[in-house]
Parts: sequence; structure tokens; C-alpha cells
Amino acid sequence: MTNPVRHLVAVAALSVLVFASAIAIIYSRHELRRQFAVLQQLTVERDELEAEWGRLQLEQSTWSTHARVESLARKKMGMRSPVAEEIEVVRQ
Repeated sequence: MTNPVRHLVAVAALSVLVFASAIAIIYSRHELRRQFAVLQQLTVERDELEAEWGRLQLEQSTWSTHARVESLARKKMGMRSPVAEEIEVVRQ
């Protein structure tokens, strides 16, 4: 025959372990939901940054077109293309 006190201790120990396991599962689920919310926020932020990056690349290509650079050089710096008499070929 088994000792009723041992049986009671075993049931109490198992009850504590089941309770601890339940608390661990609850904490794990809560942490999972929190981390998923963070992931969603970061995904939105990444998408916004990628869109901004695309706009900035488009803007950069617009600002650096040959025609725009040439136009600014003529207007703001007074530059012009040389005439044939002003061109010298230097050979070493």
C-alpha cells in the first residue's frame, strides 16, 4: 500500500508544475503577440522607407540629368561650349 502523505505530496507537486506550466504558456503567448505587433510596426516602417528611397532615387536622377546640369552651368556659371578655335588637343 502507498502512503497517503506521499500521494498528497505528489499531487501537490504535480499541481504546482501544471500551474507553472500554465503561467509559462500565458507569458509565452503574450510575448508572441507583443513581438508580432513590433514586427508589424517595423514592416510598415520598412515599407515607408522603401517608398521614400524610391522617391529619392527618382529625385536624384531628375536633378542629375545632363540637360539640367548643362542648363545650370550656362545660367548660373556663365559657361558655354567652346568654339572650334578655342579647342586644343594636348598629346604627350
